[in-house]
Amino acid sequence: MLQSSTLKFLRDLKKNNNKPWFDAHRSQYESAKKDFEVFIQEVITKHGKNDPDIKDIIAKNCLFRINRDVRFSKDKSPYKSNMGAYISKGGKKSPYSGYYFHCEPGQSFIGGGIWQPEPDKIKKVRQEIDYNWDEFKKIIGSKKFKSIYEDLSTGDDMSLSKVPQGFEKDNPAAKYLKLKSWVAMRNIKDADLTSKNLVKLTVDTFNTLHPLLLFLNRAVED
Repeated sequence: MLQSSTLKFLRDLKKNNNKPWFDAHRSQYESAKKDFEVFIQEVITKHGKNDPDIKDIIAKNCLFRINRDVRFSKDKSPYKSNMGAYISKGGKKSPYSGYYFHCEPGQSFIGGGIWQPEPDKIKKVRQEIDYNWDEFKKIIGSKKFKSIYEDLSTGDDMSLSKVPQGFEKDNPAAKYLKLKSWVAMRNIKDADLTSKNLVKLTVDTFNTLHPLLLFLNRAVED
C-alpha cells in the first residue's frame, strides 16, 4: 500500500507546480518518493517469483524523474504530478516490453507492454502477430486478460489509419497490426492506492500481462 501522505503531496504539487513551492516541500517529496520506491520493490520481489526476468531488478532504477522535459512543450510546469515506474529486463530504457505503474490521484493505472518501439522492432512485432495470430489471439482473448484489461489500447494516437504495407487489408489481425504500441492498461481508484491489497492487486495484474510480454519480447529478440 501507499501512504495517504504520498497522494496528498501529488495533489498539492498539481496545485502548486512551481520551483519555490517544490523546494519548500522537498522533504515531503523525498518521503513520497521513498514510499513509492518501497512499494515498487515489494511488487518486484513478489512478481519476480512469476517472472524471473525481473527478479533481480532494483526499484530505484525503475522510477522516473519528477522533473518534466519542457523544452518542446507549451506547458512549462516544471514537475510531473505523478510517480511512475517501468519494470523491464534490461532496465527502463531497454527495447523490451515491461510493466508500468502510474500513480496519480484520480488517474492511476497499472499495465504495460511495449511503447513506441523503434521501426525495426515495430516490424518484428507485427510479423510475430501475423505469423502467430492464433497464439496472440488466445493471449489477449483469455477470460482473465479480458476481465482485467478488456483489450489493448487502440486509440487514434496508438494506431495507423490503414493496415501497414505488406499485410492484406482483410488480415484477421489487422486491428493489432495497425498498432504502433502494444500496451494494456487497468485503471485503479485512489482507494486502491492506500489499500493493504495494493501489492496483491498489482502482482495479479502484472501476472495476467506476463504472457503478452513474453510474446512481445520474443518478437523483439528474434
